[in-house]
Amino acid sequence: MSKSRFYALEKALSREPIKIIEDKKRSEIFGANVFNTPKMRQYLSKEAYNSVLNAVEKGSKIDRKSASTIASGMKDWALSKGATHYTHWFQPLTGSTAEKHDAFFETIDADTAIERFGGSKLVQQEPDASSFPHGGIRNMFEARGYTAWDPTSPAFVYGTTLYIPTIFVSYTGEALDYKTPLLRSLSAIDSAASAICKYFDKNVKKVQTSLGWEQEYFLIDSALASSRPDIMLTGRTLLGHSSAKGQQLDDHYFGTIPTRAMAFMRDLEYECILLGIPVKTRHNEVAPNQFELAPIYEEANLAVDHNSLLMDVMPRVAKRHHFRVLMHEKPFANVNGSGKHNNWSLSTDSGINLLSPGKTPMSNLQFLAFFIATIKAVNDNEELLRAAIASAGNDHRLGANEAPPAVMSVFIGNQLTYVLKELEKVTIGKLSPEEKTDLKLNVVGKIPEILLDNTDRNRTAPFAFTGDKFEFRAVGSMANCANPMTVLNTIVAKQLKDFKNEVDLLVDKKDMKKDDAIFNVIREYIKTSKNVLFEGNGYGPEWEKEAKKRGLSNNKTTPLALRAKISEQSLEIFKETGVMNEVEVRARYDIEVDEYALRIQIESRVLGDIARNHIVPTAIKYQNTLIENVKGLKEIFGSDFEIHAKEQLKLIKSISILMEGVNSKIDLMIEERKKVNKLTNAEKKALRYCNNVKPYLDLIRYDCDKLEMLIDDELWPLVKYREMLFIR
Repeated sequence: MSKSRFYALEKALSREPIKIIEDKKRSEIFGANVFNTPKMRQYLSKEAYNSVLNAVEKGSKIDRKSASTIASGMKDWALSKGATHYTHWFQPLTGSTAEKHDAFFETIDADTAIERFGGSKLVQQEPDASSFPHGGIRNMFEARGYTAWDPTSPAFVYGTTLYIPTIFVSYTGEALDYKTPLLRSLSAIDSAASAICKYFDKNVKKVQTSLGWEQEYFLIDSALASSRPDIMLTGRTLLGHSSAKGQQLDDHYFGTIPTRAMAFMRDLEYECILLGIPVKTRHNEVAPNQFELAPIYEEANLAVDHNSLLMDVMPRVAKRHHFRVLMHEKPFANVNGSGKHNNWSLSTDSGINLLSPGKTPMSNLQFLAFFIATIKAVNDNEELLRAAIASAGNDHRLGANEAPPAVMSVFIGNQLTYVLKELEKVTIGKLSPEEKTDLKLNVVGKIPEILLDNTDRNRTAPFAFTGDKFEFRAVGSMANCANPMTVLNTIVAKQLKDFKNEVDLLVDKKDMKKDDAIFNVIREYIKTSKNVLFEGNGYGPEWEKEAKKRGLSNNKTTPLALRAKISEQSLEIFKETGVMNEVEVRARYDIEVDEYALRIQIESRVLGDIARNHIVPTAIKYQNTLIENVKGLKEIFGSDFEIHAKEQLKLIKSISILMEGVNSKIDLMIEERKKVNKLTNAEKKALRYCNNVKPYLDLIRYDCDKLEMLIDDELWPLVKYREMLFIR
């Protein structure tokens, strides 16, 4: 066994769980480090407090005087929590968060200093934006980028720093982050959905989008992770033979949580509760060392911020427990990867869930309007929805008999399928009183009873209705939830807007009653959205053939999937809803295809390095040992030595063939990479990396994994799957 592997294993085996002492109920400390409503009441004047509430609830602007008062109160509270610095915390298009810390400390003269934080510093800052992805929105030599306070997401203290959630925009106003388009999409769906709600309740003033994410992740001992260059540099293993025991016994899923993992979870949950992240659920996932954490549902913008914050906090807490958190969608081959299910729903300011049937036919008609409009939005924009979850990591997971396929489909269950079929039979035009009564009582009125005994949700569906929400299951574990949520909000907002226009047209031009018009539009939507509905096994090859017949896309790789973002249809939807202009959409496309190419480039370089500098030298060393063994047998047995050295000679030959395969494929990969790197077009570069470079990763891995099974375990330089995948 190599020294590095020996020491890594020795350290991992000696780990003892860190004891976590919790002397308070979670409810007592929830949000203790958040500048939430109770803290604002305590530290702000009534006028300043109301200005924040109006900004959150009505979107009102906060004037300079109130901003200064809020900043002063926020500073005093932060200082009481031990804060020494503040930062505008934002979500650039890198996929992670960003922060620049400034001290409250300021000097007045040579002998005097104070802690100061004014309204201008709260509302806006100008960080150096030169190295953040911008997709051509500005010139590289122009460093200006502006962060602006988002009062709808409360500030919080973490460590000794006050974090202020902000948006991030260019000098000319284009969004350089994930949060800005998300906020615009939330405004768009609020406007469109509120207009529909007024058909049923004229008192509705606001519709809120809620999100409940489910974060999957792996825990690996930090010493073992540090001994693997591929994990350290790419977040996943680029080679490694499968463990004899993996997940095939299904004994890890929902099993007893390992002691060390439980200690980490308790510590993480404690930190989350202090930060106002309402974590609720924890459990073992399918693969060994894989776990899941899920919170109580929240308003979508806050939920996105909390998930981004969680992904910042997890590695820090893991370090205390000598763990490394792997959030890559596919860190290990031949065991399940990790997703981040996004549970999405809409509710009114009075608390009515628009995706949950009510007690009356009228409330159920409202449910049907939103339910079917959402299905129609997915049907008409399934390629854009696929693009929203595209990434190099997620490509490994989608359709791998563990996650939904790259084909976007909607699962609603047998009972609701029956309801839609009955509604489809409704005659176009005005309904007679008898028809309307029959429809409302026997079809629409019985929806709540039907859903009480609804079929189990389809785990192979990328977009499934689960009783009172839609679950977008295809989102990858590393993703910023804002990206898929922005797209989903946008396409549904557009569809709801179209729905209202079509209903109003029937009422005005055809002299229909409102109920008749709604039924007619719903019926047409059902007819034109059938292709996206699928109740069967999404993992099976039969579905791919059926999906092709239905005209659904099956973009299996990120470069192909991302093209939908810049289609004329997508550009028009983003423009019409006001979520993004064409410059912003194209910038994101350029950034994402460039990121894809860079990730494959890094992985190919890392694998080439490991194979040539770790695997091949080890293979030669073991082969030399075998050769010496054969020489010794020849000395003993003379001309008959081949009879006694048969297996050794076969092994020597096999190692030679595999080493030759590794080296020749690395050479070919490097040559191909050189050609691709000369390309200047980002899209062509991503496609070439996908089609010409990426295949070598699997080919080289295959030979290396074969060598792992032939070479003496005492010599193998890398920590193996069987050593990493079971927490001790």
